[in-house]
Amino acid sequence: MWGRCIHGGAAYSVGVATYRFQSTKTFTGLPCAHRQWRDEGHCRFIHGYERTVSFVFGCSELDEKGWVVDFGDLKDVRQWLEELMDHTLLINADDPELPLFRQMHERGIVDLRVLPSVGMEGTARYVYEHVDALVRAKTGGRCRVMKVECRENAKNSGLCERIEE
Repeated sequence: MWGRCIHGGAAYSVGVATYRFQSTKTFTGLPCAHRQWRDEGHCRFIHGYERTVSFVFGCSELDEKGWVVDFGDLKDVRQWLEELMDHTLLINADDPELPLFRQMHERGIVDLRVLPSVGMEGTARYVYEHVDALVRAKTGGRCRVMKVECRENAKNSGLCERIEE
C-alpha cells in the first residue's frame, strides 16, 4: 500500500502497488549440431552452432536475500543444458532420417538428442517448459520463467514466453 489518508474520520487507500521483479541469467558455450529437414536450403544439412540460452525469471515477491532467483542454485539448469546441447546432435522427432541418426548414436558416431523441434523457437519452448517446472519447484511457486531466448549465433535467435497464466 502506498499510503493511507484520514479524511473526515474515514480511512481510504491512496494507491496499492503490485510489483513484478525480474532478473536474467545467460548460459553460454553450448556447442551442438542440428538440421532442419523441412528446409529446402542449406539448413536441411547437419550444421552446428555454439548456442546461448538466456532466461528472464519473474516474481512478485523477492526471496529472503532480496533476489528473484538465486543464480547459485541454478547449477542443475546448467548441467541439464550441457547434457542437452554440449557436443550433441539435435534432431526433430519427426525427421524421416531419425532411424539413421539413432543407428549412428548406437555406433558412437553422434550423441543424439531427439526434440519436438530443434529450431531456435522450438528449442526455446522445450527449454522453457523444463526449466520453468524446475524453478517453480525450487522456489515453492514464488518464481517462474517469464521468457527464454535460444541463440544460435550473434544474428539469430528464437524466443518463447508464456502469455497466459
